[in-house]
Amino acid sequence: MRARRLVIAIVAVVSFFGPLVAAAPAQDTLGGHIGFVLPLATRANGTTSTISDDFVIGFPTGITVRRSQTFAFDLELVPVIQNDPLHVDLTLHPGAVWGLGNGWGAGARLAFDVNKASWGFTPILNHGLLNVGRGATLFGELVLPIRFQDDGNGTFTSIGVGVHIGVGF
Repeated sequence: MRARRLVIAIVAVVSFFGPLVAAAPAQDTLGGHIGFVLPLATRANGTTSTISDDFVIGFPTGITVRRSQTFAFDLELVPVIQNDPLHVDLTLHPGAVWGLGNGWGAGARLAFDVNKASWGFTPILNHGLLNVGRGATLFGELVLPIRFQDDGNGTFTSIGVGVHIGVGF
């Protein structure tokens, strides 16, 4: 009986004072982006190729966790279509982006090319170009993919430059 009264007293106190305690605001917000990326030029294994030599297009789709106004973690999946020889690759692209102010951001992503002996990282520089409504922004991004690859005859490094256009939300 005494334990029951104690429980009732605790519930009464919590019920009375509970609403007086302010809820902690959530700091993380969830967002994402979708777009396309065009590799403009790549230097690999002693050869330079451009978009006119071998057309390649990727379709980055990302899930973003914004930790603050100036920092976000992002997981990007990039299906990449190459025309000659025709095949589709997938790159897992986790990374971090820091806001620099005035719509600019910079960051870096790790890169893991699925089913290929290729991995590396990608420095990025982006800029919000146009608000397209309801918290969505059209953006442009300069990407510099650096990959360490093995073609069966040895390892080599590839360095490229590309443009990513997308909508972030």
